[in-house]
Amino acid sequence: MSTSSPTVAERLLDQMAAPAPQHDRDPDLAIEAHGLVKHFGDIHAVNGIDLRVRPGQIFGFLGQNGSGKTTTVRMLTTLLRPTAGDARVAGFDVLVQDRQIRRAIGVALQEAGLDILQTGRELLRLQSRLYNVPRGEIEDRIAHLLDVVDLTEDADRRIGGYSGGMQRRLDLASALVHSPSIIFLDEPTTGLDPVSRQNLWEYIQRLNREDGVTFFLTTQYLEEADQLCDEIAILDAGEIVQQGTPDGLKATVSADVIYVQVEGDERAQQRAVSALLPLPNVEDANWDFNEGIAVYSKSGHDTLPRVVRTLDDEDLPFSNLRLARATLDDVFFKATGHRIEPADQAAQPTQGGPA
Repeated sequence: MSTSSPTVAERLLDQMAAPAPQHDRDPDLAIEAHGLVKHFGDIHAVNGIDLRVRPGQIFGFLGQNGSGKTTTVRMLTTLLRPTAGDARVAGFDVLVQDRQIRRAIGVALQEAGLDILQTGRELLRLQSRLYNVPRGEIEDRIAHLLDVVDLTEDADRRIGGYSGGMQRRLDLASALVHSPSIIFLDEPTTGLDPVSRQNLWEYIQRLNREDGVTFFLTTQYLEEADQLCDEIAILDAGEIVQQGTPDGLKATVSADVIYVQVEGDERAQQRAVSALLPLPNVEDANWDFNEGIAVYSKSGHDTLPRVVRTLDDEDLPFSNLRLARATLDDVFFKATGHRIEPADQAAQPTQGGPA
């Protein structure tokens, strides 16, 4: 008696049921990933990411557009299946326990999926029912969330009349209706004005501090990562190139940075870098097309006059000489070889109204 070959669907189910590679897992971690990979044909979006996020952390993924941040979030939230590797979120396996993960997490992606014809209260009520929040608790929970994100007075207005900042805050409240232990925020403040951005930071810090919510945050804003995150992973071309606390990362760069614009072509820039590198207390020097030459020194005040004398001796005209403390921008540049350039440099709320 012959048996038919398994269908494509049956083979996919077999693959999904196959045990994930075994690693030394830490049951106390909120998020854990090993060798996470995602390819789209010839495009290698994510190339072997390892993650360990502790409960109660605000963990930041810092990188420019196209670095793999959103793809990683989509895999961790079960919206994309990894090409290789495995991960656990809230203790559940992303490969086989997607339903459990979706109940344990909240997600606010770059584009808020809000119905502009609904009111804010109606949206939160719908989300509560979709997550099976007990009916007797729904209205109290909505009132609490509206207060948390400062939307009580606007709760019964149509979402189409909300500003960009208000929509982001409502999207955050929507992700909180089922009291998740982990929230994924993908570029939460892109497009917001500085005041709205600062307000959203305060809501995130409040939820983290008072309710112990774990946040996994992607961003292309250096200041956002520095102010919000307990730990930061710098992502470039689908790989984590450096990771640590904001202060720890900045400590990997010399305490002082001297910036100087040297006139001339690329050959002149290389001459300048070669002449400055041997100076006492200089740990590194490199050239960036936009920023000019950056000289990393243990003692900027001692090094600054030497930089001036050296460039004069080399007959290299210069301008815009300045001394600064090392920042995450310097860390990012040293780790990736280029500066981060956010897609939006100015905020543009979507519609009228307070932010």
